[in-house]
Amino acid sequence: MSAICGVRETLRARGDEERSTDTLPAMGAIAKPVGDARVQRLTVADGVDLEVIRRGPEHPIDGPGWVLLHGLSSNAMMWDQVGSRLAAQGSSVVAVNQRGHGRSSKPEHGYEMATVADDLASLIASLGWDRPIIVGQSWGGNVVIETAARHRDLVSAVGCVDGGFIRLGDRFESWEACAEVLAPPMIAGTPASEVRGWIERSAADWPPEGREATMANFEIRADGTVAPWLTRERHMSVLRGLWEHDPMAAMAAVDVPISFLVADSGEAAWSRSRHAAVETAIAASADADAVWFPGAHHDVHAQRPDDVTSALLALAARARM
Repeated sequence: MSAICGVRETLRARGDEERSTDTLPAMGAIAKPVGDARVQRLTVADGVDLEVIRRGPEHPIDGPGWVLLHGLSSNAMMWDQVGSRLAAQGSSVVAVNQRGHGRSSKPEHGYEMATVADDLASLIASLGWDRPIIVGQSWGGNVVIETAARHRDLVSAVGCVDGGFIRLGDRFESWEACAEVLAPPMIAGTPASEVRGWIERSAADWPPEGREATMANFEIRADGTVAPWLTRERHMSVLRGLWEHDPMAAMAAVDVPISFLVADSGEAAWSRSRHAAVETAIAASADADAVWFPGAHHDVHAQRPDDVTSALLALAARARM
């Protein structure tokens, strides 16, 4: 579902307990977004503020603004490279740390799809932007589809980066089966150097900014170990919301252009299943297309920012203001 999934098998054997505090503990280091970025907090619900990374003009000048969402257990910095490129085109860009993630608020509840979609709608209202393009990766792709379905006059186009078509209910008949297979690995307490080394090896073909953004999925504690910003309990709440979500039903209510940007690892069985899922999604949509990235990682926006930016600019040409 996100960059954290890559460490699943490497670190699953560790028995470390994850932190469950609602507070933000002291840190050994805080990752910072690259380039000319401004970090803000915006209130989206009672007791819920979301941290955002802004680039470009405060308000769109020529064309729609961009609101970018990360995947499950990921973070807004994964959009740094694409966001910088869009801002260089003169666009207003906001990348969002969704509830429970990064240094955004971490309520105990509210991780079902309808609530996180309404978070996004409230954030757009706070920005005061007219019909931005909303883009989400993985779980975030499902969130932007749900948002466009629930708030039909709010956006001008929808981009789904290796997500938006995720329907876990097709794979798992019960929530218990889904939870057993997709529960996150126990990572808290792992030395940061170990996690960084795994990222350097597994994402060797990525730009360094993408690898550094992946490290930002974790709080680096004063003792040199990591803990995911998204606690295990909240991770499971998000996962359940994703398992319960039917994006195909939501797509029927979306009347703006949708573009699916899909990573294809090249593994035959996996590729066939993804093509089938994307074809079903396109058939359920009023105006949708797909752009495929052969040999790409799930976090293709961090791996191939130039290609992803080009695909998003093509989507912008179809936006309905």
